[in-house]
Amino acid sequence: MRHHIRFYLGQTLHEVSDISPTLTVLDWLREQQGQTGTKEGCNEGDCGACTIMTVRLESGQLTWRSVNACIQFLWMLDGAQLFTVEHLQNPDGSLHPVQQAMVDMHGSQCGFCTPGFVMSMVAYVQNGGGEDPKAINTALAGNLCRCTGYAPIVRAMQHACRIMVEQGNHFDVAKQNIILRLSALQDDSSVDIQSHCGRITLPASSNVLASVYLENPQATLVAGATDVGLWVTKHLRDLPHVISVRSAKDLHKLEQRDGGLWIGAAVTYTQAMPALATHLPDALETIKRIGSTQVRNAATVCGNIGNASPIGDGPPLFMAANTILHLRQGHIRRQIPLENYFLEYGKQDRQPSEFIEGIFIPDQSAQTVMRAYKVSKRFNQDISAIMAAFAISVGTDGTITQARLAFGGMAGIPCRAKMAEKALLGQKWDTPALEAARTAILNDFTPLTDMRGSAWYRSTVSANLLTRFFEETAQHGSGQPLRLEGWREISHA
Repeated sequence: MRHHIRFYLGQTLHEVSDISPTLTVLDWLREQQGQTGTKEGCNEGDCGACTIMTVRLESGQLTWRSVNACIQFLWMLDGAQLFTVEHLQNPDGSLHPVQQAMVDMHGSQCGFCTPGFVMSMVAYVQNGGGEDPKAINTALAGNLCRCTGYAPIVRAMQHACRIMVEQGNHFDVAKQNIILRLSALQDDSSVDIQSHCGRITLPASSNVLASVYLENPQATLVAGATDVGLWVTKHLRDLPHVISVRSAKDLHKLEQRDGGLWIGAAVTYTQAMPALATHLPDALETIKRIGSTQVRNAATVCGNIGNASPIGDGPPLFMAANTILHLRQGHIRRQIPLENYFLEYGKQDRQPSEFIEGIFIPDQSAQTVMRAYKVSKRFNQDISAIMAAFAISVGTDGTITQARLAFGGMAGIPCRAKMAEKALLGQKWDTPALEAARTAILNDFTPLTDMRGSAWYRSTVSANLLTRFFEETAQHGSGQPLRLEGWREISHA
């Protein structure tokens, strides 16, 4: 058991023990280290001005991730190496190729957002990113600029990619040293820090997590902190005792098992994306629109479920895929269908000291077709007004044998449209079945009016998304039953 965290800031090793559970990386950098290149903008992980780059050793390989320093707690850096804009210059003092490209392509005006952009860009190229504008736009969707417009920034990114292919950069040269440095920090120890500021527990395994949580049911579980971070920065909440989920190494398992895909509680959306793209191809475009690159690098798939937000994008998608939720309390484990976890707004089927170990997504049959739709005011990095995921299965006689129509944003919890599903069962996937489902879905929900949409808008769009699903999957005018096209088309609103 260690009683301090260890990480590198640039080339300097830090061992820290007397820290608050709610101290953010941003505040530590600016207030205690005097490194003010990392900016505070929104303080909620939305603008990207605070973007930093973390490097970790995972399965013997270095992973370079851009994250929002404003909603990352300092203790989450244990075992990592942190780089800020102050650490980018070359050994001879010249600018990093990305920084020089921003100068050459006039990508900066007032300069406030520039360090965050630069850090996202460096992480992008360190992960093998190229000149494709679409990929660059995705990588930079979590960084906002109010001065220049984004065209010169994208051109700078393309220019930097070309330069680095030709010349490389000092991070590539230092790769082996970074591996050795981070390897020395891997001691597989749990960490427990108790000070006048509070208590921080970083369990090395799920067994330790289960034991500590059983003894301390009042503690706050933290995975990626993309939600909990806002409790601190916006609601000014104290967290007397935090227990990390992501420090438990066995909760990082992401694997194909007999009959489906297992995603452990510590797996981030970024880590899960390739597997989900294979297992549920329709999920890919939807997941790309969950938060930003920085958010997906920190947010876990199971954390998105655990916080039980009625507007979370993951739960409807996984509910449509018939996902099973695995829960643990001490040595007791149980499994429930994912939709049964959400009881009512602010209430879930989770007992004191019980935590999510992972989810299991069954393999989808050849008779099942699925689509997912996210409706939001902004295309990128915006909270959904409505998130919908539909899956139907058709028997050999052409009738619908199973229908799973899941929604977020339509009620106080993510939930299925049971009346609309019932209207489809036993019917052929034709216009009368569609109209019956459209009528039924209006009775499934009584949505609220808020800043993202009125009740009328949500009711209308939910029915219209069913029509879109029908238009994309039914064979019109052929007189033939639905011929499922599998997962070939990817749709998003």
